[in-house]
Amino acid sequence: MPGSDPVKPAHSGVKLTYDDFVLFPDDGKRHELIDGEHYVTPSPNMRHQQIAGDLFGLMWTYLEAHPVGRVFVAPFDVVFSQFDVVEPDILYLSHDRAARVLTPANVQGAPDLVIEVGSPGTRQRDETIKRRLYERAGVSEYWVVDPGTDMVRIYRRTGDGFGRAIELSRDAGDVLATPLLPGLDLPLARIFRD
Repeated sequence: MPGSDPVKPAHSGVKLTYDDFVLFPDDGKRHELIDGEHYVTPSPNMRHQQIAGDLFGLMWTYLEAHPVGRVFVAPFDVVFSQFDVVEPDILYLSHDRAARVLTPANVQGAPDLVIEVGSPGTRQRDETIKRRLYERAGVSEYWVVDPGTDMVRIYRRTGDGFGRAIELSRDAGDVLATPLLPGLDLPLARIFRD
């Protein structure tokens, strides 16, 4: 996916922890810790918000009719460790997993599904650092949604890690689906509507 990731962490040599994370300002930006490094991303643009909102709405509607879990939208912290705290755009938890990791304040462990809607400032990080974090933490499925190319890259767990990415595109008329939510079909023409 084309794009750049101009927001780099400060390399102070000190790993930040969740205790530091909760002290970050509530400034409308996304603050995340990955391996103790602080990443800051500006607020998303309108297209990002439309796509994330539509995906969340379609998943929420599905879960109202098929109550197999819960879906959340950012900002909502996912705490993998004291050094790894992220705010995915959307996350899904089956009831079984939610019973183990969902708290009133945040998620303390791996969601079943994590969705990141890319932007020029996050594209590279979503495909590298975050993908490796989600894989290492035990996320079952990870979607990288690219508004710039109208494509979705799906990473599914096969054994100890993610298998080869599955790429779907609006131009091909592809429909996004997941075994985590049987019967939920998300046409990319609907997700990437103009």
